[in-house]
Amino acid sequence: MQNTSTVLMIRPVHFAYNAETAVNNKFQVAGNEEAAQTKALEEFDVFVEKLRSNDIDVTVVNDTPEPHTPDSVFPNNWISFHENGAIVLYPMYAANRRAERKQHVLDTIGNKFNIVNRIDLTGYENSNIFLEGTGSMVLDRDNKIAYAGVSERTNIRVLEDWCNQFGYISCSFKATDANGDEIYHTNVMMCVADKYVVICLDSITNNSERKNVINTIAKTGKEIITISVEQMNRFAGNMLQLQNKKGEKIVVMSEQAFKSLTYEEISTLEKYNRIVSTDLDSIEMNGGGSARCMIAEIFLDQII
Repeated sequence: MQNTSTVLMIRPVHFAYNAETAVNNKFQVAGNEEAAQTKALEEFDVFVEKLRSNDIDVTVVNDTPEPHTPDSVFPNNWISFHENGAIVLYPMYAANRRAERKQHVLDTIGNKFNIVNRIDLTGYENSNIFLEGTGSMVLDRDNKIAYAGVSERTNIRVLEDWCNQFGYISCSFKATDANGDEIYHTNVMMCVADKYVVICLDSITNNSERKNVINTIAKTGKEIITISVEQMNRFAGNMLQLQNKKGEKIVVMSEQAFKSLTYEEISTLEKYNRIVSTDLDSIEMNGGGSARCMIAEIFLDQII
């Protein structure tokens, strides 16, 4: 199943620009520190309300002041939830992001959903290699393909370990921005939906790797919707398709991402799903992540 109607989101308590992640997240720009939390909270609450009004089941967990976790609003990097009842904890590049793995979040999920197995990959942090969840991997769940742009935060060895445990094949490549810098997370340059893939192919400069990605997508029968590097910089690759409780497909993105799309691209997306966009300007600027990064999809069975 590619889509879910159930998601986890973490309500920030002390959102701020994170200098530890800015080292290799070129999407971050230091904004107004004093206003960052207030604006992020407003953006978060509006986003949750929009999702719920579209019949998405959002489990909201409040972050805690201590330990200070400025990027807690992006839970998809440290945890994922799967149809086989497994949850996975991931090795994180920034030391202060590792503190996001808070027990009260796990307890909230455990009280609401059936967890059969817990896979802990965090030991890779001791070897200084990382795989930051569905930021590092963009999953084609139906075809069991993990697309991954190799970077400081996405290590091939950990990727292959994950794929072996879940029966996926990997499709890895190197993706860079206009300055030749590694793109820190795969999910800012591509989105895999049920019948289409949004991708910035221009960011994959190696011809053989780009052809392999195109061929891999083509074999799944999904339509390829290409976006430019400029659109990627405005988070147009950071979309997520969900299926609500009525069975309707929606794709969520930020207002900035939506405004970067052409009329033709919007029309193509609307062939497959409704578009839900929301203002995330402060979160995008200070955090370097957008709508998809804020959502951890839950494929676990609910406790009745």
